[in-house]
Amino acid sequence: MGNAKVSGGGRRWRATAYDLIVLLGLLALFAANLCLGSVGTSPAEVLGILLSGPGDTSTAAQVIWQIRLPRVIEAALLGGALSLSGFLLQTFFNNPIADPFVLGVSSGAKLAVAVVMIVVLGAGQPMSPAASVGAAFLGSLLTMGFVLLISRRVRSQGMLIVAGVMVGYICSAATNFLVAFADDQAIVNLDNWSRGSFSGATWPDAGIIAAAVVAMAAAVFALSKPLGAYQLGEPYAQSVGVNVLGLRMLIVLVSSLLSACVAAFAGPVSFVGIAAPHLARRGVGSSRPLLVTPACFLTGAAFCCGCDLVARTLFSPVELSVSAVTAVFGAPIVIALMLRGRAGR
Repeated sequence: MGNAKVSGGGRRWRATAYDLIVLLGLLALFAANLCLGSVGTSPAEVLGILLSGPGDTSTAAQVIWQIRLPRVIEAALLGGALSLSGFLLQTFFNNPIADPFVLGVSSGAKLAVAVVMIVVLGAGQPMSPAASVGAAFLGSLLTMGFVLLISRRVRSQGMLIVAGVMVGYICSAATNFLVAFADDQAIVNLDNWSRGSFSGATWPDAGIIAAAVVAMAAAVFALSKPLGAYQLGEPYAQSVGVNVLGLRMLIVLVSSLLSACVAAFAGPVSFVGIAAPHLARRGVGSSRPLLVTPACFLTGAAFCCGCDLVARTLFSPVELSVSAVTAVFGAPIVIALMLRGRAGR
Protein backbone atom coordinates (compact mmCIF):
# COMPACT_ATOMS: atom_id res chain seq x y z
CA MET A 1 0.00 0.00 0.00
CA GLY A 2 2.85 2.38 0.87
CA ASN A 3 4.55 1.70 -2.47
CA ALA A 4 1.29 2.40 -4.29
CA LYS A 5 1.01 5.74 -2.52
CA VAL A 6 4.57 6.65 -3.38
CA SER A 7 4.01 5.62 -6.96
CA GLY A 8 0.83 7.69 -7.18
CA GLY A 9 2.57 10.67 -5.62
CA GLY A 10 5.44 10.28 -8.06
CA ARG A 11 3.05 10.34 -11.00
CA ARG A 12 1.42 13.50 -9.68
CA TRP A 13 4.78 15.22 -9.24
CA ARG A 14 5.82 14.16 -12.74
CA ALA A 15 2.55 15.45 -14.18
CA THR A 16 2.95 18.77 -12.34
CA ALA A 17 6.52 19.15 -13.58
CA TYR A 18 5.45 18.37 -17.15
CA ASP A 19 2.59 20.88 -16.97
CA LEU A 20 4.94 23.61 -15.68
CA ILE A 21 7.50 22.92 -18.42
CA VAL A 22 4.86 22.98 -21.16
CA LEU A 23 3.29 26.11 -19.66
CA LEU A 24 6.65 27.88 -19.77
CA GLY A 25 7.10 26.76 -23.37
CA LEU A 26 3.61 28.01 -24.21
CA LEU A 27 4.38 31.41 -22.67
CA ALA A 28 7.63 31.60 -24.67
CA LEU A 29 5.79 30.74 -27.90
CA PHE A 30 3.07 33.24 -26.98
CA ALA A 31 5.70 35.97 -26.67
CA ALA A 32 7.43 34.91 -29.90
CA ASN A 33 4.12 35.12 -31.78
CA LEU A 34 3.65 38.68 -30.53
CA CYS A 35 7.20 39.77 -31.38
CA LEU A 36 7.86 38.14 -34.74
CA GLY A 37 6.28 39.10 -38.05
CA SER A 38 6.41 41.63 -40.86
CA VAL A 39 6.42 44.40 -38.23
CA GLY A 40 9.24 43.38 -35.92
CA THR A 41 8.92 44.33 -32.24
CA SER A 42 11.22 43.64 -29.33
CA PRO A 43 9.95 41.96 -26.14
CA ALA A 44 10.33 45.27 -24.29
CA GLU A 45 8.24 47.07 -26.91
CA VAL A 46 5.56 44.38 -26.79
CA LEU A 47 5.41 44.60 -22.99
CA GLY A 48 5.08 48.38 -23.16
CA ILE A 49 2.29 48.10 -25.74
CA LEU A 50 0.39 45.57 -23.63
CA LEU A 51 0.76 47.69 -20.50
CA SER A 52 -0.38 50.85 -22.31
CA GLY A 53 -3.64 49.17 -23.32
CA PRO A 54 -5.51 48.99 -26.63
CA GLY A 55 -5.84 52.78 -26.87
CA ASP A 56 -2.38 53.17 -28.40
CA THR A 57 -2.76 54.23 -32.06
CA SER A 58 0.77 53.45 -33.25
CA THR A 59 1.23 50.94 -36.06
CA ALA A 60 3.03 48.43 -33.83
CA ALA A 61 0.29 48.66 -31.18
CA GLN A 62 -2.46 48.12 -33.75
CA VAL A 63 -0.63 45.08 -35.11
CA ILE A 64 -0.22 43.61 -31.63
CA TRP A 65 -3.72 44.34 -30.31
CA GLN A 66 -5.81 43.80 -33.43
CA ILE A 67 -3.93 41.04 -35.30
CA ARG A 68 -1.34 39.09 -33.33
CA LEU A 69 -2.87 38.92 -29.85
CA PRO A 70 -6.33 37.61 -30.84
CA ARG A 71 -4.67 35.23 -33.31
CA VAL A 72 -2.32 33.64 -30.77
CA ILE A 73 -5.13 33.40 -28.19
CA GLU A 74 -7.30 31.66 -30.79
CA ALA A 75 -4.47 29.29 -31.76
CA ALA A 76 -3.86 28.34 -28.11
CA LEU A 77 -7.53 27.77 -27.29
CA LEU A 78 -8.31 25.80 -30.44
CA GLY A 79 -5.11 23.77 -30.13
CA GLY A 80 -6.13 22.78 -26.61
CA ALA A 81 -9.63 21.94 -27.87
CA LEU A 82 -8.27 19.67 -30.61
CA SER A 83 -5.99 17.89 -28.15
CA LEU A 84 -8.80 17.24 -25.67
CA SER A 85 -11.03 16.02 -28.49
CA GLY A 86 -8.34 13.61 -29.63
CA PHE A 87 -7.78 12.32 -26.09
CA LEU A 88 -11.50 11.64 -25.67
CA LEU A 89 -11.75 9.77 -28.96
CA GLN A 90 -8.60 7.73 -28.32
CA THR A 91 -10.04 6.75 -24.94
CA PHE A 92 -13.43 5.98 -26.44
CA PHE A 93 -12.10 3.79 -29.26
CA ASN A 94 -9.07 2.49 -27.31
CA ASN A 95 -7.18 3.36 -30.48
CA PRO A 96 -3.97 5.47 -30.54
CA ILE A 97 -4.70 6.83 -34.03
CA ALA A 98 -8.24 8.03 -33.39
CA ASP A 99 -8.58 11.62 -34.57
CA PRO A 100 -11.12 14.39 -33.84
CA PHE A 101 -12.19 14.23 -37.48
CA VAL A 102 -12.60 10.46 -37.61
CA LEU A 103 -16.35 10.91 -37.14
CA GLY A 104 -16.63 13.08 -40.27
CA VAL A 105 -17.16 16.37 -38.40
CA SER A 106 -14.73 18.37 -40.56
CA SER A 107 -16.21 16.93 -43.76
CA GLY A 108 -19.69 17.90 -42.59
CA ALA A 109 -18.49 21.44 -41.84
CA LYS A 110 -16.89 21.73 -45.27
CA LEU A 111 -20.07 20.51 -46.96
CA ALA A 112 -22.18 23.12 -45.12
CA VAL A 113 -19.76 25.91 -46.07
CA ALA A 114 -19.83 24.73 -49.68
CA VAL A 115 -23.63 24.73 -49.72
CA VAL A 116 -23.75 28.32 -48.43
CA MET A 117 -21.01 29.53 -50.80
CA ILE A 118 -22.25 27.82 -53.95
CA VAL A 119 -26.00 27.25 -53.54
CA VAL A 120 -27.26 29.92 -51.16
CA LEU A 121 -25.06 32.88 -52.12
CA GLY A 122 -24.32 31.92 -55.70
CA ALA A 123 -21.76 33.34 -58.11
CA GLY A 124 -20.05 36.59 -57.25
CA GLN A 125 -21.53 36.91 -53.74
CA PRO A 126 -18.93 37.22 -50.97
CA MET A 127 -19.38 35.09 -47.87
CA SER A 128 -19.08 37.00 -44.60
CA PRO A 129 -17.03 35.58 -41.71
CA ALA A 130 -20.21 35.22 -39.66
CA ALA A 131 -21.86 33.17 -42.40
CA SER A 132 -18.78 30.96 -42.68
CA VAL A 133 -18.70 30.35 -38.93
CA GLY A 134 -22.43 29.67 -38.80
CA ALA A 135 -22.33 27.27 -41.73
CA ALA A 136 -19.37 25.37 -40.31
CA PHE A 137 -21.05 25.06 -36.92
CA LEU A 138 -24.29 23.87 -38.47
CA GLY A 139 -22.57 21.27 -40.65
CA SER A 140 -20.45 20.04 -37.76
CA LEU A 141 -23.39 19.72 -35.41
CA LEU A 142 -25.62 18.02 -37.97
CA THR A 143 -22.90 15.47 -38.71
CA MET A 144 -22.32 14.97 -35.00
CA GLY A 145 -26.05 14.45 -34.43
CA PHE A 146 -26.20 11.82 -37.16
CA VAL A 147 -23.23 9.95 -35.69
CA LEU A 148 -24.79 10.18 -32.22
CA LEU A 149 -27.93 8.62 -33.64
CA ILE A 150 -25.83 5.77 -35.00
CA SER A 151 -24.02 5.39 -31.67
CA ARG A 152 -27.30 4.66 -29.91
CA ARG A 153 -27.84 1.61 -32.12
CA VAL A 154 -24.22 0.45 -32.53
CA ARG A 155 -22.42 -0.87 -29.45
CA SER A 156 -19.15 -1.68 -31.23
CA GLN A 157 -16.56 1.10 -31.30
CA GLY A 158 -15.07 -0.35 -34.46
CA MET A 159 -18.40 -0.14 -36.27
CA LEU A 160 -18.85 3.44 -35.07
CA ILE A 161 -15.44 4.36 -36.52
CA VAL A 162 -16.47 2.83 -39.83
CA ALA A 163 -19.77 4.73 -39.70
CA GLY A 164 -17.94 8.01 -39.03
CA VAL A 165 -15.51 7.40 -41.89
CA MET A 166 -18.42 6.61 -44.24
CA VAL A 167 -20.24 9.79 -43.19
CA GLY A 168 -17.05 11.72 -43.96
CA TYR A 169 -16.80 10.11 -47.40
CA ILE A 170 -20.42 10.93 -48.17
CA CYS A 171 -19.94 14.58 -47.16
CA SER A 172 -16.73 14.84 -49.19
CA ALA A 173 -18.43 13.32 -52.24
CA ALA A 174 -21.33 15.78 -51.93
CA THR A 175 -18.86 18.67 -51.62
CA ASN A 176 -17.01 17.56 -54.77
CA PHE A 177 -20.33 17.34 -56.59
CA LEU A 178 -21.14 20.95 -55.64
CA VAL A 179 -17.66 22.16 -56.59
CA ALA A 180 -18.16 20.77 -60.10
CA PHE A 181 -20.92 23.38 -60.64
CA ALA A 182 -19.29 26.27 -58.76
CA ASP A 183 -17.68 29.40 -60.19
CA ASP A 184 -13.93 29.93 -59.85
CA GLN A 185 -14.15 32.44 -57.00
CA ALA A 186 -16.28 30.12 -54.85
CA ILE A 187 -13.83 27.27 -55.47
CA VAL A 188 -10.91 29.47 -54.39
CA ASN A 189 -12.72 30.64 -51.24
CA LEU A 190 -13.68 27.10 -50.26
CA ASP A 191 -10.15 25.86 -50.88
CA ASN A 192 -8.67 28.64 -48.72
CA TRP A 193 -11.04 27.80 -45.86
CA SER A 194 -10.38 24.06 -46.10
CA ARG A 195 -6.61 24.55 -45.71
CA GLY A 196 -6.98 25.57 -42.07
CA SER A 197 -5.72 28.87 -40.69
CA PHE A 198 -5.85 31.06 -37.60
CA SER A 199 -5.61 34.25 -39.66
CA GLY A 200 -8.45 36.75 -39.49
CA ALA A 201 -8.98 36.19 -35.76
CA THR A 202 -10.94 38.94 -34.00
CA TRP A 203 -11.67 39.76 -30.36
CA PRO A 204 -15.37 38.83 -30.64
CA ASP A 205 -14.36 35.45 -32.12
CA ALA A 206 -11.78 34.96 -29.35
CA GLY A 207 -14.44 35.65 -26.72
CA ILE A 208 -16.85 33.11 -28.20
CA ILE A 209 -14.08 30.52 -28.56
CA ALA A 210 -12.91 31.07 -24.97
CA ALA A 211 -16.41 30.60 -23.56
CA ALA A 212 -17.04 27.43 -25.59
CA VAL A 213 -13.64 25.83 -25.05
CA VAL A 214 -13.49 26.58 -21.32
CA ALA A 215 -16.96 25.07 -20.82
CA MET A 216 -16.05 21.93 -22.78
CA ALA A 217 -12.66 21.61 -21.03
CA ALA A 218 -14.44 21.78 -17.67
CA ALA A 219 -16.79 19.04 -18.86
CA VAL A 220 -13.83 16.84 -19.84
CA PHE A 221 -12.24 17.38 -16.42
CA ALA A 222 -15.54 16.55 -14.71
CA LEU A 223 -15.63 13.26 -16.64
CA SER A 224 -12.15 12.25 -15.41
CA LYS A 225 -13.35 9.68 -12.86
CA PRO A 226 -15.80 7.79 -15.13
CA LEU A 227 -13.27 8.01 -17.98
CA GLY A 228 -10.67 6.36 -15.73
CA ALA A 229 -13.08 3.53 -15.04
CA TYR A 230 -13.98 3.26 -18.73
CA GLN A 231 -10.28 2.84 -19.61
CA LEU A 232 -10.31 -0.40 -17.58
CA GLY A 233 -13.09 -1.82 -19.74
CA GLU A 234 -16.86 -1.47 -19.99
CA PRO A 235 -17.60 -4.39 -17.59
CA TYR A 236 -15.47 -2.78 -14.87
CA ALA A 237 -17.03 0.65 -15.49
CA GLN A 238 -20.51 -0.86 -15.15
CA SER A 239 -19.49 -2.68 -11.98
CA VAL A 240 -18.54 0.61 -10.28
CA GLY A 241 -21.77 2.31 -11.27
CA VAL A 242 -20.85 4.13 -14.48
CA ASN A 243 -23.65 4.54 -17.02
CA VAL A 244 -21.58 3.31 -19.97
CA LEU A 245 -24.09 4.18 -22.68
CA GLY A 246 -24.54 7.69 -21.30
CA LEU A 247 -20.77 8.12 -20.95
CA ARG A 248 -20.20 7.00 -24.54
CA MET A 249 -22.70 9.53 -25.80
CA LEU A 250 -21.14 12.28 -23.68
CA ILE A 251 -17.65 11.46 -25.01
CA VAL A 252 -18.85 11.66 -28.62
CA LEU A 253 -20.85 14.81 -27.92
CA VAL A 254 -18.08 16.74 -26.14
CA SER A 255 -15.32 15.65 -28.54
CA SER A 256 -17.46 16.56 -31.54
CA LEU A 257 -18.35 19.95 -30.08
CA LEU A 258 -14.68 20.69 -29.47
CA SER A 259 -13.68 19.76 -33.02
CA ALA A 260 -16.74 21.56 -34.43
CA CYS A 261 -15.58 24.75 -32.70
CA VAL A 262 -12.19 24.41 -34.37
CA ALA A 263 -13.71 23.70 -37.79
CA ALA A 264 -16.02 26.70 -37.50
CA PHE A 265 -13.36 29.26 -36.62
CA ALA A 266 -10.15 27.89 -38.18
CA GLY A 267 -11.18 25.27 -40.72
CA PRO A 268 -9.78 21.74 -40.63
CA VAL A 269 -6.51 21.53 -38.63
CA SER A 270 -4.97 18.09 -38.84
CA PHE A 271 -2.81 15.90 -36.60
CA VAL A 272 -2.99 18.00 -33.41
CA GLY A 273 -5.66 15.67 -32.01
CA ILE A 274 -3.40 12.66 -32.62
CA ALA A 275 0.05 14.02 -31.70
CA ALA A 276 -0.68 16.15 -28.62
CA PRO A 277 -2.40 13.42 -26.52
CA HIS A 278 0.50 11.06 -27.24
CA LEU A 279 3.01 13.70 -26.07
CA ALA A 280 0.94 14.46 -22.97
CA ARG A 281 0.63 10.80 -21.92
CA ARG A 282 4.32 10.26 -22.48
CA GLY A 283 5.19 13.41 -20.54
CA VAL A 284 3.08 12.67 -17.45
CA GLY A 285 3.92 8.96 -17.53
CA SER A 286 0.28 7.96 -17.04
CA SER A 287 -3.03 7.57 -18.86
CA ARG A 288 -5.16 8.70 -15.90
CA PRO A 289 -7.59 11.32 -17.23
CA LEU A 290 -7.21 13.46 -14.10
CA LEU A 291 -3.50 13.89 -14.90
CA VAL A 292 -3.67 13.78 -18.68
CA THR A 293 -6.48 16.32 -19.22
CA PRO A 294 -4.57 19.50 -18.23
CA ALA A 295 -1.41 18.17 -19.88
CA CYS A 296 -3.35 17.52 -23.10
CA PHE A 297 -4.78 21.02 -23.21
CA LEU A 298 -1.41 22.71 -22.58
CA THR A 299 0.38 20.47 -25.09
CA GLY A 300 -2.17 21.13 -27.83
CA ALA A 301 -2.08 24.86 -27.13
CA ALA A 302 1.72 24.99 -27.32
CA PHE A 303 1.79 22.76 -30.41
CA CYS A 304 -0.63 24.99 -32.34
CA CYS A 305 1.08 28.21 -31.25
CA GLY A 306 4.41 26.87 -32.46
CA CYS A 307 3.03 25.58 -35.76
CA ASP A 308 1.17 28.83 -36.43
CA LEU A 309 4.38 30.79 -35.80
CA VAL A 310 6.20 28.63 -38.36
CA ALA A 311 3.31 28.88 -40.84
CA ARG A 312 3.25 32.67 -40.94
CA THR A 313 6.96 33.50 -40.55
CA LEU A 314 8.97 30.75 -42.32
CA PHE A 315 8.35 32.06 -45.85
CA SER A 316 6.97 35.49 -44.97
CA PRO A 317 5.14 37.28 -46.58
CA VAL A 318 3.77 33.98 -47.95
CA GLU A 319 1.74 32.21 -45.26
CA LEU A 320 1.63 28.42 -45.17
CA SER A 321 -1.41 26.36 -44.27
CA VAL A 322 -1.24 25.67 -40.54
CA SER A 323 -2.72 22.22 -41.19
CA ALA A 324 0.26 21.36 -43.41
CA VAL A 325 2.70 22.48 -40.71
CA THR A 326 0.92 20.52 -37.97
CA ALA A 327 1.06 17.42 -40.16
CA VAL A 328 4.79 17.89 -40.89
CA PHE A 329 5.61 18.11 -37.18
CA GLY A 330 2.86 15.84 -35.86
CA ALA A 331 3.39 12.76 -38.05
CA PRO A 332 7.05 12.13 -37.06
CA ILE A 333 6.17 12.66 -33.38
CA VAL A 334 3.41 10.08 -33.50
CA ILE A 335 5.54 7.57 -35.43
CA ALA A 336 8.47 7.97 -33.01
CA LEU A 337 6.30 7.64 -29.90
CA MET A 338 4.48 4.58 -31.24
CA LEU A 339 7.76 2.89 -32.17
CA ARG A 340 9.20 3.63 -28.73
CA GLY A 341 6.08 2.28 -27.08
CA ARG A 342 6.22 -0.90 -29.11
CA ALA A 343 9.93 -1.35 -28.38
CA GLY A 344 9.19 -0.91 -24.66
CA ARG A 345 6.52 -3.61 -24.77
